[in-house]
Amino acid sequence: MKIIGSIVEEQGVIFAIVLVKHYVTQNIVEADKARVAYQIYFPNMPIVLASQDSQGRFFYLGRKDIVDLLANIDPSRIPWKEYEDLHTEFKTFDDYEQKTSR
Repeated sequence: MKIIGSIVEEQGVIFAIVLVKHYVTQNIVEADKARVAYQIYFPNMPIVLASQDSQGRFFYLGRKDIVDLLANIDPSRIPWKEYEDLHTEFKTFDDYEQKTSR
């Protein structure tokens, strides 16, 4: 399974952003299913779902304070990464840093 996302630490909060199809951020049932599915890969972190519409505009769904923060950031500044082998769970930000810095 491949996921495009990012783990970000901003203003003392560590959270995950996961890129999903646009319909997922437009449907609360699909969004809830996606967050539950991704929580096992990004435990103990709030998850924000991100999508782009057909015109390239980004939409974010998740915790309001994080969504508000992301709404004011150009998406190109987000350190997107492709996660291919997600059998490794990240318990802390330090685990993530150790396992992804190469």
